[in-house]
This record gives sequence, C-alpha cells and structure tokens, in this order.
Amino acid sequence: MKKESNKIEKIVSLCKRRGFVFPSSEIYGGLGGIYDYGHYGTLLKNNIRDAWWRHMVQLRDDVVGLDSAIFMHPTTWKASGHIDSFDDPQIDCRKCKNRMRADHILESFEISADKTSLEFINTELNKLKESGKLKCESCGSKDLTEAKRFSLMVKSNLGSPTDELKEENVVYLRPETCGGIYLEYKNTLDSTRMKLPFGIAQIGKAFRNEIVARQFVFRTREFEQMELQYFLHPSQMKEKYEMWRNLRWQWYLEYGIDKADIHWYKHEKLAHYATDAYDIEYNFKFLDGFKEIEGIHARGDWDLSQHSKFSGIDLSYFDEVKKEKFIPHIMETSVGLNRLFLMFIDKAYEEEEVDGETRTVLKLDKRLAPIKIAIFPLLKNKPDLVKKAKEIYDNLKQSYMCEFDDNGNIGKRYRRQDEIGTPYCVTVDFETIEKDSSVTVRDRDSMKQDRVKIDELGKYFGENLK
Repeated sequence: MKKESNKIEKIVSLCKRRGFVFPSSEIYGGLGGIYDYGHYGTLLKNNIRDAWWRHMVQLRDDVVGLDSAIFMHPTTWKASGHIDSFDDPQIDCRKCKNRMRADHILESFEISADKTSLEFINTELNKLKESGKLKCESCGSKDLTEAKRFSLMVKSNLGSPTDELKEENVVYLRPETCGGIYLEYKNTLDSTRMKLPFGIAQIGKAFRNEIVARQFVFRTREFEQMELQYFLHPSQMKEKYEMWRNLRWQWYLEYGIDKADIHWYKHEKLAHYATDAYDIEYNFKFLDGFKEIEGIHARGDWDLSQHSKFSGIDLSYFDEVKKEKFIPHIMETSVGLNRLFLMFIDKAYEEEEVDGETRTVLKLDKRLAPIKIAIFPLLKNKPDLVKKAKEIYDNLKQSYMCEFDDNGNIGKRYRRQDEIGTPYCVTVDFETIEKDSSVTVRDRDSMKQDRVKIDELGKYFGENLK
C-alpha cells in the first residue's frame, strides 16, 4: 500500500497544483470519496466525454441520446434488484473501527470473490483468520468482524421532511445511469423513428455508498458514467456483442492507449440474467496493475421484463416484417468517466531529464488536451509584444481553447504548459515586431521550435490539431 501511495501522490500533487482536481469541501476538512474538478480538469473531462459521445452517437445512425433524471420512482430500484442485492461485503476492525471490503481483502490473497455468497466469503475469511494472515489494513489488529451486507444505495428525503424518512417514502440517488434508459425506452421508441437494433446513450452522475473510497478518483462515491444500452432481437446478440467489443477496443487505441496497456477480463461468474460479460482493464502505472475501466455485458431481457412486470406497462417490441412480438434483449457498454480521466493522465504523465532538470509533462492526445495553444509575449513589460500576443490570442481562441500567459520567464511558462498537457506554445518576440511578423511555435512532445508567419497560424494549427 505504501508503494502505491507514493506513486499516486505524484498524480494527486500534479492535479491539485495545476488545477485539475481538488478534494471537495477542503476548507472544512474534506469529504471522503468526493472530489471537485478545477478548470483544467473540467476541460479534460469534457474533452473525453465529447470524444466518447462523438464515437457512440454522432457518428452512428442507430444510437440516440438521453439525459434522464438522477431521481426516479423508488419502484425502479425494486424492479431492478438494487434494493435487495446491490451491496458489497463489509468487515470492520473492532480496535480502530476501520471498514474494509471483504472481497478486496480476499483478492489480495488471490482468492476470487466475484459474485460469491456471503457464506463463501466468511468461510474463506475464517481460513485466513485461523492461519493468522487476516489483519486490519490500518492498524494490523486481528480482531475483525465477520463479513456482512453493506448496501451501496444512497437514500434521500426528496419530497418529505427528514424526520419522516422511512422505507415507505424513501427515494434513492441513482446508483447507475442505465435505469433511466430502461424507463425511457418506450418513450424514445414512440417519439423517434428508431427500429431494432438501436441504442440509447447517456452521460450522467451516479452515486454509491462505497465502503472504501480510495485510489484518488478511481473509486468515488459520486461519479460520472457513460453508458450505452443497445436493444436488439436475441438472435442478433452474438453479432452485435462482438461488434461493440471491437468498436470500444478501437476507441482506446485511437486516443493514444497502446494495445499493451489494456486487456480483456472475462467474467466466469455471471449474473443470472447475463449470457456474457467482459471488462476492458487498463494497466495503471500509478495503481500497480490492471484495473477495470469499462464493462461490456450481454444482459438478456431481464431489465425490460422486470420493469414491465412491476409497472404493468407492456415494453415488448413488435417486428412488423417478421410479425413477431418480443421483449428486446440488451447489450450494454458502461464506462466511468472519472476512471478514463485518471487513465489518460496516468498514460500521459512523464518525467524527463532536460538540461540537468526534471521536466514533468502530460503527453495527452492533442484532441483531449485541456488547452490547445498557449500564447506568450517574450517580455511582459514591452507593450508592443504584449499587444501583438493578445491580438494572436484573441484570434486563435475563436477556434481553439487557448491561454494567454505573461508571468515569469519563458522557460517557466513552458514548464507550466507542459504540466497541463498543452500541445503548442506561441511566443511573440522582437523579431515578430521588427522583422518578419513570424512567431516561435514550440511543440510539447519534441520541444522543437518552428518559426511560423502570423497569418499562417490558422493553417498550421488546422493541420496539427486534427
């Protein structure tokens, strides 16, 4: 744990120092598992989000979008099984009161506890206790409780006073975004010209009462999901499942993730309604190994069947060509935006020796970089240089997310932009004013510098920021 902590601290430090991510409510001591995204973090996250949306919706004719509410009728979660079984196994240290996830502890001993019963988990924990291997991760005590069910559902008193919060009037913050898609499947079908197979994509907040929220933004209690629910005839599942597996894999490669950085993890133990389930896992340098970033699941007709049963509304589909009526099956892709954010920073982060000093740089895909171009006057106390630099800035910001910076020497300004992943820096110097109306354009990755005419900057960046 200490080794992992030392590594992740570099990312945490960079993210706070450069305005990517802050601990939420920090002036009050923070709130566990909750983070705020600063200016550059918001820009990076939005660029990742937009890249996903472009791939999943904009470039496809068989997918439409949705933005459903965070709050839904409580029966939604009864029908889906979340109220009865959306939980994790928890054990407590009686000495220091530390809470731990029992399945994660077993996995640290290479005991698979994925989708296993509480009885199995406690049996394996008892074996570890008897051998003296089971200890509190915090204080080292061996005085631990048995595993018990810990619900991940977050309750709210929406529409009722807090002192009347009871099971019969409780509402929940959604634990995942797909619930809203299932509830709006019929409205979407009725209001568009979509025919099976087709998908509904959504990006939105979800909330889980995690036992342990750690590893920075990898596992948090408030997070953003990007999900596609693809509705189809059961006979189409195998073909479409493989199609989406390939499409999602290729998306990561397109945005700079190497084949060696990701692999498939096949779930051997499936939910009772599922026929197949794979995760894409990324090899996090700062978390010491492969961890899940996206799940791709063949869910059968469970979701629409359950909501049809509990609501009394017929959610079947009638194929006019085949004259067949059936409940559509669902192929799902689900990815955490926060995890992708951490993945791209993990991949991009590099430390290089330059002129005897360490240069920290984020070599992000240019399309994802928060700031595309930074514009500098060589000196801030020379009005002509500042004026020309601001003219260039005002022009370029019409097309690109840009930043003007005249604080400190050029070297320090370059280093600041390196740390936030800015692909290009433009410097206005005395030659610009006195000689040839050209500027220095410096490349982030190679640090190579080109002289480019001011009136050719639009063409230059149009070719290099594709």
